[in-house]
Amino acid sequence: MKVLFSNPPWWEGIHGAPPNQFWRAGIRAGSRWPFTSYVYSAPDRFFSKDYLPYPYFMGYATTYAARETRADVRFRDSIALRESYEKYYRYVEFEQYDYIFIESATSSWENDRQAIDEIHRRCPRTRMVVTGPIAATRSEEILSRHPVHACIRGEYEKGSVRVIEGESGIIDFDLLTTEEMNAAPFPYYDHIYARRYWDGCPAGMLHPHAQVWSTRGCPYRCIFCVWPATMTSNDPDGTRPRRARRYNADYVYAFLSEIVGKYNYRSIYFDDDTFNLDDKHVLEVCDVMKRIGLPWAAMCRPDTIEMETWRAMRDSGCFGVKLGFESGNQWVVNNIVNKNLDLEHAAEVVRELKCLGMTVHGTFTYGLPGETVEQMLDTKRYIASLPFDTFQESGAAVIEGTPLSTLLQRGHLEQYAGAQVGEDFNAESDGGKKIEQIARCVFTGSSA
Repeated sequence: MKVLFSNPPWWEGIHGAPPNQFWRAGIRAGSRWPFTSYVYSAPDRFFSKDYLPYPYFMGYATTYAARETRADVRFRDSIALRESYEKYYRYVEFEQYDYIFIESATSSWENDRQAIDEIHRRCPRTRMVVTGPIAATRSEEILSRHPVHACIRGEYEKGSVRVIEGESGIIDFDLLTTEEMNAAPFPYYDHIYARRYWDGCPAGMLHPHAQVWSTRGCPYRCIFCVWPATMTSNDPDGTRPRRARRYNADYVYAFLSEIVGKYNYRSIYFDDDTFNLDDKHVLEVCDVMKRIGLPWAAMCRPDTIEMETWRAMRDSGCFGVKLGFESGNQWVVNNIVNKNLDLEHAAEVVRELKCLGMTVHGTFTYGLPGETVEQMLDTKRYIASLPFDTFQESGAAVIEGTPLSTLLQRGHLEQYAGAQVGEDFNAESDGGKKIEQIARCVFTGSSA
């Protein structure tokens, strides 16, 4: 039996006039908010400086399914290959897989639906399996309207095994326990892909670098956040339990030792939903990184650990962090995002981290439900007031399975009292396109 875990191509065409033409392409598996943007690459032409995240759920499911079944399990990340549609279709047609697993979300679904139809046309005996955020809420529709054999809700290691062993239809949330997670094989790496993935922020990242997890999940309930609502928990309205599971120090050390030895990485990036949920886990990872001996960075919150723990991170080689703020307006943070973050405290942490010599990348989003133009400009002013090395501004994407998507359906959510959806709300599912729309309509000619 032949099985493929596939991250298909996602191209949207050439934009701009010569000589400044760029392709618009999508990022899907590996991104909490799948989106499109302009890239230096082109179909069948890879350029190394484009943002390219490692497809975590897909990588872990590949090696888990290979261990737990007798199938010939393979991995193909067409986004990392930057391959064209035709090259991809020729490949799957030649191989004639028994099962192909595809991870999808609202923003990529139209592209992915077309890919599923084309694979079915060329390979009618191949059983298509849909995973990812789209499966959390639209499984029934997908199974009834498209040539899809099964939909797996949530992270899909165990679900993929169940499908390969004969199950079909909707495979409900069946997450790894913490014990199973720490006994699972390391995610898929090989010499074709290992050095292609890249995230240039926070400043100081050395190429090639490894993007890894030390935890799964997040207990916080930000209105737009995808993975904690759809992949590591089932919480579409912000009222159900969410938890984080931690990889233990032995697992993290063994994993990093293996991939650093094989692929000669120069830096490590911990792309957890929230790396620094508590001091104990962070200090354990600091001890691991002292042994690994490479510079590293992490995705963090500003308010969950003591300043001494930040210093321990710095002393163990942490050169920088990404910090999620979402808005520079406290009312928006409290009442729309539901992030439970004190912006004054967060600002002080940024200044302290800069004093420690660390680089800081801030993340912000615009176009939240009920957010006013003046509140968006508060975010602009907040960014300007702090010594960020880099920052990113994105549009609040509406991805199915999140509280933001549920809000659009119901009109009100108790946990997000300030979130209001009027007739003029931009419900774009692609955050890359939404921020461009906001920039044209709101920020052009404005003075922050």
